[in-house]
Amino acid sequence: MTETAAETAAEHATVHTFRTRTRTDRGGGRGSGYDLAPDAGPRTRPGGHPGHGSVAAPAPGATATAATDDDGGPLPGGRTDAVVFVVRDAERAARRYLDLLGLSCTAYAGPDTGEPETVSYVLQGPGSRFVLTSVVQVVGERGRTLAAHLARHGEGVVDLSVAVPDVHYAYDFAVDRGARSYAEPYEMRDRHGSVLIAVIGAPGGIRHTLVDRSRYAGPYLPGFVVPTAGRLVRTAAGQVD
Repeated sequence: MTETAAETAAEHATVHTFRTRTRTDRGGGRGSGYDLAPDAGPRTRPGGHPGHGSVAAPAPGATATAATDDDGGPLPGGRTDAVVFVVRDAERAARRYLDLLGLSCTAYAGPDTGEPETVSYVLQGPGSRFVLTSVVQVVGERGRTLAAHLARHGEGVVDLSVAVPDVHYAYDFAVDRGARSYAEPYEMRDRHGSVLIAVIGAPGGIRHTLVDRSRYAGPYLPGFVVPTAGRLVRTAAGQVD
C-alpha cells in the first residue's frame, strides 16, 4: 500500500462496532414479539427502522414480495450482496478470479488496514461481488471460525450476504422461523457512514449476513480501503498490477 501510516490510521480511527436496539420479547412461538394493529392488520415491528413501517399485505392475486402474518411468507426484501469465500491464499485466488472472470478489485482489508486475523479482497463485476478471505493468524473468534471451516471443509463459500431494507425486521423474521442466530443486529461506522448488519445460519452450515448499507458510501464495509498501487488493481488495458 502507498498510504502513509498516518493516512491509514485516519482512515480507520473511527471504525467501531456497537450493539443496537433489538427485540427483547421473543415470546413462545413463531411470529411472536411483534405488535398487531387493533384491527389485526399487517404485523409491525416496534421501533421500526426509519423509513420502514408496517408491511402491507399483498393485493389479491399479487405475488408476495414482503413479509405477512403467514408463517410461510418470504424473507422481507432481499437480494444478493456478496458471496464470501474462505481460501488458503486470498491474493493468489484473487488473481485467478481477475484473470478468468474479468473482475475488478474494488476493496481490500488486512493487517495493514487494521484487520489482524485475515486478508480479504473484494472483486466485482456487472451484478456480482465476491469476497476472498484467508487467515493470517488466529487471535479471536473470527480467525478460529474461518480456520476451522478451512480445515474441515477446504476452500469454499462461508457466507452468502443478503442486502435487506430493514435488518432488524429481516433478522427477527428469519429467527422466528427457525434460523440460527450468530449475531444480533449491530452497527459498524467509519468516516464513510454506517452499515447495519446481522448474521444468521441456515441448514447446511452456510451463514447469511443481512446487511443494510443505504447509509454507507465506502468501498465495501468499514475496515476496507480502495486498493492502491501494489494491490490487485485492474488497469484500463486489462492488466493486473
